[in-house]
Amino acid sequence: MILLRRLKDAIKARWPALRLRSILIGVLLFTALMPGIGAIFLRVYENVLVRQTEAELIAQAAVYDAAFDLAWPGPKPLPVPPPTENDPNDSYRRDDPSAEPYFTPEQLTIDLNTMPILSQRPQPIAASQAPDAEALLAANAITPLIEQSRRTTLASALILDARGTVLSDGPLQGQSYAFLPEVQSAIAGRSQSVLRRRGDYVPRYAFEVFSRASAIRVHYARPIKLGERTVGVLLLSRSPRALFRGIYDDLGKIALGFGIILAVIIGLAGLLSRAIAKPIEQLTLASAEVGRHLGRGGSEVPPTPATATIEIRALFDNFRRMAVAIDLRSRYLRDFAAAMSHEFKTPLTGIRGVLELLDEHGDTMSAEERRRFIANAEDDAERLSRLVARLLELARADMANESEAVSTPLADPVRRIADAGSDDRFKVEVIIDAGLPTVRIPANVLEAVLTTLVENSRQAGAFRVTISAAVGDDHLDLQVADDGPGIPPHDRSRLFEPFFTTKRANGGTGLGLPIARSLLANSGASIDYVGEGPGACFRLRLQRNGVG
Repeated sequence: MILLRRLKDAIKARWPALRLRSILIGVLLFTALMPGIGAIFLRVYENVLVRQTEAELIAQAAVYDAAFDLAWPGPKPLPVPPPTENDPNDSYRRDDPSAEPYFTPEQLTIDLNTMPILSQRPQPIAASQAPDAEALLAANAITPLIEQSRRTTLASALILDARGTVLSDGPLQGQSYAFLPEVQSAIAGRSQSVLRRRGDYVPRYAFEVFSRASAIRVHYARPIKLGERTVGVLLLSRSPRALFRGIYDDLGKIALGFGIILAVIIGLAGLLSRAIAKPIEQLTLASAEVGRHLGRGGSEVPPTPATATIEIRALFDNFRRMAVAIDLRSRYLRDFAAAMSHEFKTPLTGIRGVLELLDEHGDTMSAEERRRFIANAEDDAERLSRLVARLLELARADMANESEAVSTPLADPVRRIADAGSDDRFKVEVIIDAGLPTVRIPANVLEAVLTTLVENSRQAGAFRVTISAAVGDDHLDLQVADDGPGIPPHDRSRLFEPFFTTKRANGGTGLGLPIARSLLANSGASIDYVGEGPGACFRLRLQRNGVG
């Protein structure tokens, strides 16, 4: 088990990243090629069987040729000496380039797919001359050898003289096959193999229709030479093994091939399972787990499987980010609902108290007391109205979806805010160089954010606000600083929390900065408090246009 686990870990560590379409194309292509692969296999295997028959006929003919040479009654040329230990290669005389090699294996020439199939071998015709006497004596001497070997090999063998006349003992002796093309080639000194139809062929089982070799016979003609002189011809023929007979004989090898194919199919199925099905099942379980623990934490997305496809890996990464975002958003909504409940409860409690006092003691109150209580209720109602309005602004800011194609020159909206916010007691100063790049934020959004910051500075008691800009590699920083009292260090971490405000007595709702942050986030921008000394200082980081 330990070795198996280590092997699986090693495979996972080296598993290549595959695309889903690549796996599907590979599986479908393999499936589509299966019939063709099977047909090619059968054709190749059948051709091998026919060529094997040709090789057996060549081997038999070589033995008959050697026996004929030994039985030749006339003078014989000197035998070729065998190679010595110092000359183990094909040639027996390296000093004579014209000498023929000692080992001369004969190449197979039959190709069942391209070679034409000739008609059945016809009967011989009458010979114009009597058989060669010396060749007839040699043929009679080796006839018992041919007859005995034919019982085992089932191959037909005829011996012809140099003119194509049959020398073998039997009813064909003395007749001529000189008109056959393979015999003519052998008389000329070249061996030749041909395919001919079987005249006695009768199909024995239905599957033979799929075999091209069932109704043919391999014919092989070989010249018998004494030195350079052709003294006879060996004409052999035999039917090749039937395709399905060969399949039965090689059933083990074929079963191994089918086993390999089956293993490939199972492997592809396992690959699809590991790369697609199993990761999707894990994502399904993870999504249910996230749903059960929504807003409470404790849910974890399983790690991305090493065998997952590129698309599934991207899906895991996106789902993991989505789960984190959903969890953060659900917590934000929970905290936001609690804070909103608190903010609404205070003015509602005040209004309810005023109504109870007026109901119980309205008749005994003086006019001034009634006006004071009603004024308090009106203040609480006004605060509720402001809260509702700001909440609607926050909701619109959160749901806004700005386009990346927005291109806004920075100087125009900033100068409009400076002109609108400045008066005799309060000054907005702009320090922005000409030729700054445009930014990816709508002008109205930028104006709304700057208006919030300028008004906050005014309400905090500042007399001057300075707006400056600095260009970064892919962004533009807009800094808004004032000369007011600043923000205490212990309050800076809570500036962007909904409903947090230090000006509650002056009607502050604590939603201005959260709305500003949401508006900027929808345009890919951000806002942070960067003030350290006296006075408040905020930095707006905006995305530049024209940056890759």
